[in-house]
Amino acid sequence: MYTKNCLKYLCLIIVFCSGKLAAQTPAMDWVSKVGAKSYPASKKIFSVNDYGAVSDTNVVSTKAIQKAIDDCAVKGGGIVTFKPGMYVSGSIFVKTNVVLQIDKGVLLLGSQNFDDYPDINTRVAGMEMVWPAALINLIDVKNAAITGKGIVNARGKFCWDKYWRMRKEYDAKGLRWIVDYDVKRVRTVLVQRSENITVKELTFKNAGFWTVQLLYSKQVTVDGIIIKNNEDGSGPSTDGVDIDSSTWILVQNCDIDCNDDNFCLKAGRDWDGLRVNKPTAYVVIRKCMARRGAGLVTLGSETSGGINHILATDLYAKNTDNGLRVKSAFTRGGVVEDIYFQNCVLDSVRNVFQFNLNWYPAYSYSELPKGYNYDSIPAHWKSMLQKVTPPEKGIPTAKNFYINNIKATHAKLVFDAVGYPQSTLKNFVFSNSTVSAAVLGTMEYIEGWKYNNFNLSVDKAAPPAKVEGIENQERLK
Repeated sequence: MYTKNCLKYLCLIIVFCSGKLAAQTPAMDWVSKVGAKSYPASKKIFSVNDYGAVSDTNVVSTKAIQKAIDDCAVKGGGIVTFKPGMYVSGSIFVKTNVVLQIDKGVLLLGSQNFDDYPDINTRVAGMEMVWPAALINLIDVKNAAITGKGIVNARGKFCWDKYWRMRKEYDAKGLRWIVDYDVKRVRTVLVQRSENITVKELTFKNAGFWTVQLLYSKQVTVDGIIIKNNEDGSGPSTDGVDIDSSTWILVQNCDIDCNDDNFCLKAGRDWDGLRVNKPTAYVVIRKCMARRGAGLVTLGSETSGGINHILATDLYAKNTDNGLRVKSAFTRGGVVEDIYFQNCVLDSVRNVFQFNLNWYPAYSYSELPKGYNYDSIPAHWKSMLQKVTPPEKGIPTAKNFYINNIKATHAKLVFDAVGYPQSTLKNFVFSNSTVSAAVLGTMEYIEGWKYNNFNLSVDKAAPPAKVEGIENQERLK
């Protein structure tokens, strides 16, 4: 039930109706088609210990683990296993028809030497560039898996420390926009250009950068993983699961505690992302929990290739910064649409809904400071500085969101919604939900939002909502 104080402000934007919504949620017949459709069949065992890997935190066993994986692949596939113990490794590369199985009692520790992570061609934060390989890589493979009830601790503090040193230096030079690309931190798991991949049950800790990235891949299942990126401190940019220009993805039964976006969908950044033009589409995220982090479900900020046909359902957030989040910038472009966010419980989040098409300008917009010679800067700097032409191509779009059966309590803000005069946040449908928060928030440049049985309560002392640029809004009846 609305408090008396906020009713007069809501009359501009909220409409209740006892009948059916004017715009019904479209059918989602694609949902049953997501996820891996095959799994390695061979049960033949290849123990890394037989290839020279040892349980010793002073010995790096990368070569022995890789030999076991390679031999398994050459011999038709199977399961690569570890005897109980602690193993240190740099980058390893899982191959077609191979299961890398890290069982209970096994602790895989990431090397803290950058030299143990060779450079590869990949994409990070929306830009294709040379970057260190992840700790565990599945690149150009089919029908493979990493699984088990063991623990992978990336020990990423060596990356975090490097970031903060460089961040201080770059900020002083006006280079905030490029520091994240120059400080080459190590991801924990990378699935790149691969198909029918399963990542299951493992616990991941202390990522140096993103924990699990699915890039240019399809038919991938991430099931039952636990991510704990806060044990050794607060590492920057330690996303949980990033689905990046990938399709037909299933993420379920996961529990993520991190320091950036918990479940994030991306599709390229600015000129380079528009050049690649690969969408993230047909994704189901279900029965998961988000603890600390920047967003239970985040779309962007890399939106250039488009993000569509996303179902996020039966999720729980506790002390997460945002519930449903959209972030982009006026140089990103891309269309974010057909998003279904439903059956979720949000407890003590900062913002229930955050939709911002002009997110974090100091990071989002690139400008070369005076004193730099353009001809001598790195190639990825030039990619970042490449202008989108015509400029209108860089304006992102967010439309057709269907938000249903959400319960949010103890939130600070209901809406932090900021569109753009040339690109309103269009056709957001909210239904059958109960939201309690301290403040209603900001709603700028929205169009055609609809509400059905949307029960809202804000504190009596809350200031009025900031409401601007609203188009085609029905009034409270």
